[in-house]
Amino acid sequence: MLVMINLLFEILIFAYACVGIVTSIGYIPTIKDLWVNKKKSANISSYIIWIITTGITFLYSLFVLPDMLFRIASGLNFISCIVVLFFIILLGHRK
Repeated sequence: MLVMINLLFEILIFAYACVGIVTSIGYIPTIKDLWVNKKKSANISSYIIWIITTGITFLYSLFVLPDMLFRIASGLNFISCIVVLFFIILLGHRK
């Protein structure tokens, strides 16, 4: 039974690591639309809210939780949101 619990725990750790990577990959189509295709495909208000919430999550991971995997996942999400907002603003000023 203990072996099964440990296996499930290891699977969960691996799955959580994958979630952080997949979430970051999910931003690529929006970044591509903004950067390469110059399409306004992202809502600035949504990304401002997401930057605030992911920033708080990332700070929480840095200062409260001693979990490197969570720090990496939350940091990737935070940076991805910042990149999208940067391109939204850059595209808006190119008019």
